Amino acid sequence: MLRFQAGDPRAFEELVHRHRTPVFSFLLRLTTDRARAEDLCQDTFLRVVKASAGWERRARFTTWLYTLARNLAVDEARRLVFRRAQPLDPPPSAERESPEPVSDDPAPDRAADAVLIRPKLEAALSALPPEQREVFLLREHVGLRFAEIAKVTGTPENTVKSRMRYALAALRAELAARGIGPDGEEPTPQSAVP
Repeated sequence: MLRFQAGDPRAFEELVHRHRTPVFSFLLRLTTDRARAEDLCQDTFLRVVKASAGWERRARFTTWLYTLARNLAVDEARRLVFRRAQPLDPPPSAERESPEPVSDDPAPDRAADAVLIRPKLEAALSALPPEQREVFLLREHVGLRFAEIAKVTGTPENTVKSRMRYALAALRAELAARGIGPDGEEPTPQSAVP
């Protein structure tokens, strides 16, 4: 960021290359809408360009970046409350959606587990209240510390920790209800083999 402030355009390309995918993933999980997440991600980096002259190295760049992304998502969510309208296009059916490709890197049994568990985990995550989901994503997906999450959200650190605790408890309960976890009975490929 310091190089970009000094006028190096390649530094911005490097920032986008390094942070675009994690910011997009954060926004996608926060909004649960791919198109909105893409728009918000682009807006976030436009905001980085506009605000770059005033950026000061008081905190980590990622803390500032996720604050911008989160604030844009919150502002847009507030605007959407006032503009609720029924879409003209019918919602896409589950049959037309193609499943996400599974990476060749993990072992086949882990890949099979991921295919079974991922939709349930995403559904459980979507069921969390927005404040808890936001804290969970910033902590587990982005990797921010509680103090940084407090700065990003403008919430006291103890409240952030509380929201994380409630989010974890709710996720455990929701996943157990969906047959995942210590109380769940979801068979895995490993347990299916005699």
